[in-house]
Amino acid sequence: MRCALVTGAAGFIGFHLSRLLLAEGWRVVGVDNHNDYYDPALKAARESQLASDPDYRAVRGAVEDPGLLTALFAEERPEAVVHLAAQAGVRYSIENPRAYVQANLLGTFELLEAARAHPPRHMLLASTSSVYGANTEMPYRETDKADSQMSFYAATKKSNEAMAHSYAHLFGLPVTMFRFFTVYGPWGRPDMAPYLFTSAIFDGRPIKVFNHGDMLRDFTFVSDLVRAIRLLVDAVPGGERAGDFDSLSPVAPYRVVNIGNGAPVPLLDFIAAIESAAGRKAQRQMLPMQPGDVPATWADTTLLRALSGYAPQTAVADGVAAYVAWFREYYGGGA
Repeated sequence: MRCALVTGAAGFIGFHLSRLLLAEGWRVVGVDNHNDYYDPALKAARESQLASDPDYRAVRGAVEDPGLLTALFAEERPEAVVHLAAQAGVRYSIENPRAYVQANLLGTFELLEAARAHPPRHMLLASTSSVYGANTEMPYRETDKADSQMSFYAATKKSNEAMAHSYAHLFGLPVTMFRFFTVYGPWGRPDMAPYLFTSAIFDGRPIKVFNHGDMLRDFTFVSDLVRAIRLLVDAVPGGERAGDFDSLSPVAPYRVVNIGNGAPVPLLDFIAAIESAAGRKAQRQMLPMQPGDVPATWADTTLLRALSGYAPQTAVADGVAAYVAWFREYYGGGA
């Protein structure tokens, strides 16, 4: 039986990925510290679903805890490692940057040290579209220069890419970094826009619309995202090229891959889709741009298709409808 170690397994994306791997017959070792950045009850509810599968092992702990991951790697010898544990959020990184140093920098260091001692077949680490920062030429390609991050969160993720490249080069560790683009869907975090908008609409509160709604986002449905990750698990970097768009390092088994829908959607259209699924209109509070945010994101998914033969394709209307249906069931909204 193939074994995968997933960090942040009780998180939004980690939960969906772990569930997919289990359905495909993998043994999954899930690491999560259930911190209180948002309601830990949501993490517990996700983990309880995973724990019902006998091939799932839940490990409670923070990835930055010295030695935790090295011991797990030694014990489980995972074939694939998917590193999703991180302190998330652009805005929160302004308020509490130390949390990002601990989880994103030290946590990734501990992961790389564990892999150095007990190398898996493939390491896959989450980055973010936020690393493109002040870039204005779109769609974003993995080979674009990305040196102008606009939030400390994005800066830590760009640092993770550099850290992983150095370990890939020095120790021959095959590494894939993926840059996520605005992931949404059932079981999503309550600090994310779909929850903030949906809960406000059901409660009759105004929603905050930043930059006066003049925003474009490459919204990516979570089931599309984790399917792409699963396919990339078997696309191990090792010196081959995947056309002119590959971002392989010239000195290491390392690549960066965008995972996005490849079709940016106006923020106001996303809000309209939530209104349609909820069956009621939002009260809109138009506000200026928030510090650290960017007006648009758009993924070039050519490399993802070349490596996996797959391209995310869930339409926003369908993805939002699935999210609102889950929200009604889980939170009882709009009853």
